[in-house]
Amino acid sequence: MKKNINILIWITILFISIRANAQDTKPLIQSTLNGVVVDQVTNQPIPGVNIQIKGITHNAMTDMDGKFYFQTGQKFPYTLIVSYIGYETQEYIANTDYVQISLKESRTELDELVIIGYGSTTKKDYTGAAENVSSTALKATQRSLESSLQGSVAGVNVTQTSGQPGAGLSIRVRGGSSIQGGNEPLYVIDGFPIYNSEITSGVLSGTPTNPLSSINPSDIESITVLKDASSTAIYGSRGANGVIIIKTKKGSSTAMTVNYDFTIGQQQVRNKVDVLDAKGFANLRNAALYDTNPTLGTNQYLSDAQIAALGKGVDWQEEAFQKGITQNHQLSILGGNNQTKYAVSGNYYNQEGVIKNTGFERLSVRVNLDSKISSNARFGLNLTISETNAKVAPAGLITSLLSMPPTATIYEPDGSYTLRNPFENIFANPIATLNERKNEAITDRVLGTIYGEYDLLKDLVLKVSFGSDLIFNKEKSYLPSTIYEGLITNGESKIGTTDSKTWLNENTLTYSKIFGEKHSLNVLLGYTQQHSTREFVTSGSQQFVNDITYYYSLQSGNVALIPSSGESTWALNSYLSRVNYNYNSKYYLTASLRADGSSRFGQNNKWGYFPSFALAWQISNEDFFSSLKNVINSLKIRSSYGATGNQEIGEYQSLATLSSVKYLFGDQIFTGFTPTRISNDDLGWELTKQFDAGIDVGFFDDKLNLTADVYRKTTENLLLAVQIPHTTGFTSSLQNYGSVQNQGIELGINASLGNTSFSWTSNFNIAFNDNKIIALGNDAEFYTFGNYILKKGESLGTFYGAITDGILQPADIATKGAYTGNATPKAGDRLYKDINGDGAFTTAADRTSIGDAQPDFIFGFTNTFTYRGFELSTLINGSVGNKILNGNAQALELYNGQQNASTSASDAWTPTNPSTTTPRAKLDPAPVFSDRFVEDGSFVRIKNITFSYNLPKKFSEKLLLNAVKFRVIGENLFTFTKYTGYDPEVTNGTTISPGTDTGIYPATKTISGGLIITF
Repeated sequence: MKKNINILIWITILFISIRANAQDTKPLIQSTLNGVVVDQVTNQPIPGVNIQIKGITHNAMTDMDGKFYFQTGQKFPYTLIVSYIGYETQEYIANTDYVQISLKESRTELDELVIIGYGSTTKKDYTGAAENVSSTALKATQRSLESSLQGSVAGVNVTQTSGQPGAGLSIRVRGGSSIQGGNEPLYVIDGFPIYNSEITSGVLSGTPTNPLSSINPSDIESITVLKDASSTAIYGSRGANGVIIIKTKKGSSTAMTVNYDFTIGQQQVRNKVDVLDAKGFANLRNAALYDTNPTLGTNQYLSDAQIAALGKGVDWQEEAFQKGITQNHQLSILGGNNQTKYAVSGNYYNQEGVIKNTGFERLSVRVNLDSKISSNARFGLNLTISETNAKVAPAGLITSLLSMPPTATIYEPDGSYTLRNPFENIFANPIATLNERKNEAITDRVLGTIYGEYDLLKDLVLKVSFGSDLIFNKEKSYLPSTIYEGLITNGESKIGTTDSKTWLNENTLTYSKIFGEKHSLNVLLGYTQQHSTREFVTSGSQQFVNDITYYYSLQSGNVALIPSSGESTWALNSYLSRVNYNYNSKYYLTASLRADGSSRFGQNNKWGYFPSFALAWQISNEDFFSSLKNVINSLKIRSSYGATGNQEIGEYQSLATLSSVKYLFGDQIFTGFTPTRISNDDLGWELTKQFDAGIDVGFFDDKLNLTADVYRKTTENLLLAVQIPHTTGFTSSLQNYGSVQNQGIELGINASLGNTSFSWTSNFNIAFNDNKIIALGNDAEFYTFGNYILKKGESLGTFYGAITDGILQPADIATKGAYTGNATPKAGDRLYKDINGDGAFTTAADRTSIGDAQPDFIFGFTNTFTYRGFELSTLINGSVGNKILNGNAQALELYNGQQNASTSASDAWTPTNPSTTTPRAKLDPAPVFSDRFVEDGSFVRIKNITFSYNLPKKFSEKLLLNAVKFRVIGENLFTFTKYTGYDPEVTNGTTISPGTDTGIYPATKTISGGLIITF
């Protein structure tokens, strides 16, 4: 194929040459020139490079081997201008008929283009706060596109909600603002806006699959994060939480190139939670039984001899965990000509979970096409089709692994499973659950847009696009009769399907004009409409004759479960406008306005209006600045203010609703309906107003760049369920009450150094954010939600519990016994502080704020080193100051002898071991949530290390290949933290209760290797 393409290229060049000669009967050819253009670092050829002779229009373009050819009337020597996107433009003097030109990669050029809402601009002309994800971060992961945001963009906090393969990430751009509405950013993929909500019918037990996991990260060309209101207001009611714009790879006007990218690796649990072995547990149970009834002696469970013979017992974590294999295969074909450009790719990704019988598979195909129909008309298509298959760890599995006593066995002597914990606390045998339970989710997705552009006038462009996002999700669950969960029902099978269908139509007019060489104007007008429908159906049955058919034969069950179904719909109509103006590339103005009409809100508040404006001054373009250009080559200050909204509350929240109920009348069961929600015709948007001021500075010809922003973001009219009079028949109603404020500082530093053989690029970012509740509804001072409190003046995610104060000793029972919370205090009980000063401790009255999940600051540090064909890149990220509720530790420190416990139980208080930190063992403790279980979640992590080597051109050619690249990748290899759980980068993902770590699938570390082949 390569040989045929080369022949075709040379025939084309020859044809053009012959045609040119035929038109000019007196050729004035003075010279011919052959050449090749290569990458300065890798020495690999670069196709598609433009070469022009300075002073004339004669130019050429390199073929797939980086080669070019000239016939020209110019005499040697003459100057060539060599340019290509992503490389520094170079002037090269040609003295002979053959030249080899080396181009240096330009970080500035790569970062220059900023993709914004409904368009693009250059970084130097941009007035808002937006940041591109570096190419290093984009290449660092193959799991999900959100992973590339970790530590890459200042002010973007990315936290893992679960280590389950295919699970999602929680992303906060400049802090969370909504209490009960959505806090995730809006994603715009090739122009299609998506809010990443879970698609589930509720059949699955465990973490639902992340819908964005269907997008292949290897297809992504760029990710831009829009942060301030000037950037996001163009998305109006969906811009309050930031906007992440994703552009996938396009074709090029060069010869076809084929790339195959293969990676295989192994992952394992980052660490295990320390729990007692069989001997330790037996001693604990003896101590708990003795504490309850000392008259029966100290060895009520097992004798000392029996304990000595136990060994370590069953390590339930070890039995469940494994080293999982990951593999990724990517085949992409890119090419085109001056008229049509295409990019086609196929991907297969398979990740075995570190917990047995869990995993995630993705199969996807993408086609991107851009075609120039005529001189004033263009057409484009972006289409991805994917299928994912997730085998999900059932809910509660991790809790069971940690709590199951090591003296319990996996199997009975007859080979059947031990069904459950043999003691008073009932939880199922987790290994039986893993081996036998079926828990699977399959998702098919078709996401595509098609557009047409037409130049109505020279400076006026009409663009019309249509898109659709079709998601078909099926969840299947089967509980066999051989495990504890399916024993009572004699087998239970459930199937649920959820279909989500969204269509989009966007129509924009863009006018661009330069007046008098100094006035630049760009005007955007548009109308968009989006509609979405989601349907679900579930069914199931119980009492199966055998477990052979799983969920493939619901009719084989003797008892049918009540089926369920439902449908919800929402629609959004929008008008948008934006004006960009700059004078002489010095003074910039941006103003935008969007009007959104949403079906989700009350009939009196259907429409919201979201304006923004921004100003910038490119000081470095002033005449008086010229003396500083040798040091500070660019200096821009900017400021913006605007309003954005949040509509993520679900459907029908403003309407009165009914739910069906079953009731017994006589001896028959009837179906009726009961009111479940009161209407609110005035329910409206959460409105976020944001001010931003920033500075961008470039030093030493942009080899060192600094960006700094300060912002204040205030969200008003919070969507909050507040108490209403009981005479209404309801206890609460969703209202617009209260406000939350986020304010902070962001700093980014980029540096680039190097020469012809060595280069070093570095990116450091750090962000400080202060989150605070300004007001709550109905003049309330606070609301409590379990172990959390919402309180004026404090942060979202504030923990609410008791403060520990040591261990009660025998001599202090009379004076301090009232501070244990027990009716009959006993030596060895934990003491708590009396917060309200009434002389006693009670759980309800003596709780207080004991820390919050908001970090003081987050940071990321990326470095890339290249030397000839070698490349080393590292990504370090961290979070400082955030707290984590270690729910696993709370359960493991009950010391009740009915379930396993933390190894700290070996220091439990006894008369012979009067511990001042660890309470006594007791059979029936009353759990108290306290600061003991709120831990420092700060961490520093070497997120990614990638080492790669480009095979020299002469060797790859011997293999009949254009290029070969080998690489080794390490992910999450080293983490420095004081947190005692599985991993500090954890949250359950909600705004009210972030930073909770209870039974979450543990994080992993991975080492993989692979190669990239270019044909």
